[in-house]
Amino acid sequence: MSAPIPANLKPTPFTQCYPQTVDEWVDVFGFAVPFSFGDPDAEYRAVRNAAAVMEFSMLSKWDIKGPGAIESVNRVYSRDVNKLNPGQIAYGVVTDEQGKMLDDCTLNVYSAEHVRMYGVNSQVEASLRANLSPDATLSDLRADFGHMSVQGPLSREILQSMTDTNLSNATLPYYHFLTDVEMAGVKVQVSRMGFTAELGYEILVETSQAKQFWNALFEAGEAYGLLAAGGATVMTARIEAGMMMGELDYDNTTTPYDCRLGWAVELDKDDFQGRSALVEAKETSTATVASIVLSDAGEFEGTPLMQEGKEVGRITMAVPSPHLGGKFLGLCRVQRSAAKAGSRLSLGGGHASVTAEVVKTPVYDPERIRVRS
Repeated sequence: MSAPIPANLKPTPFTQCYPQTVDEWVDVFGFAVPFSFGDPDAEYRAVRNAAAVMEFSMLSKWDIKGPGAIESVNRVYSRDVNKLNPGQIAYGVVTDEQGKMLDDCTLNVYSAEHVRMYGVNSQVEASLRANLSPDATLSDLRADFGHMSVQGPLSREILQSMTDTNLSNATLPYYHFLTDVEMAGVKVQVSRMGFTAELGYEILVETSQAKQFWNALFEAGEAYGLLAAGGATVMTARIEAGMMMGELDYDNTTTPYDCRLGWAVELDKDDFQGRSALVEAKETSTATVASIVLSDAGEFEGTPLMQEGKEVGRITMAVPSPHLGGKFLGLCRVQRSAAKAGSRLSLGGGHASVTAEVVKTPVYDPERIRVRS
């Protein structure tokens, strides 16, 4: 029987579906998410070799509708939404007026009068409301949907077996989405994206139909080796994939140029929140996020990184990497002068015997071939 959900955490639309093998819950934005479903190694192998289901219902889903919807978002978002067609997804950032990170957010464009942004920081919603056009409306639909990610090389085959809608690469390329896809009698939104560096999809299903869809998906996926995967697998996969995470790889002291997200800032668009500060930050940033391989195992989160006796950064998270044969792989916030691949750093904080070698980011599928396959 699963361990009970801690009283201070909320269930998700899929909690009712989880197998009775969860013995540890983690707090993800106030919601209870399994650390694993009993075998994190098997869950990781499913992501890399078959397919796995991960929970993302915790994300806010800010729906902006009405005349001026795109203009409203454009006043806040780092990407130029006017360049997107219906059915396209954008990845970008929202900063404060000082150009410091609030959140990295994805965005769906449904029409000229309907946009949806996904994120976690309530300050993003406040920024959207402050910049909302007079005839536009904003609502958070998080409670209305179950939100799962199906990731892995067999994810398309599994989902395609559930629908007559064509999910081929030509019909649904990377960073595009389809609405009203019928799967096993349930209408869902299917988005081609993920957090793992694998071929993958995110599914939105109405909360009232979450259990029905979960059961149908696992019935279809059983022959393919589909598993549910917990937070441990999500973190391992995202570190191998070099994916940034708020409050770890960036916070409200960080600009996008300090955390490998400067590429998602379009300074040539009309003015938007933080733009003036970002113009300067692009030229003055001296920090970045880098991948490191550690010489030993341990608990390293927050550990200082040293070069020639001076602190040049800190480890944000480090985990054993199956892709690297179990070596400890981490991400770190570090000065650019120390971030060149091949640089060797020492650890402070009582870990003087451990060294870190900077390696190229990401270590897994560096050309991003698998996600576009």
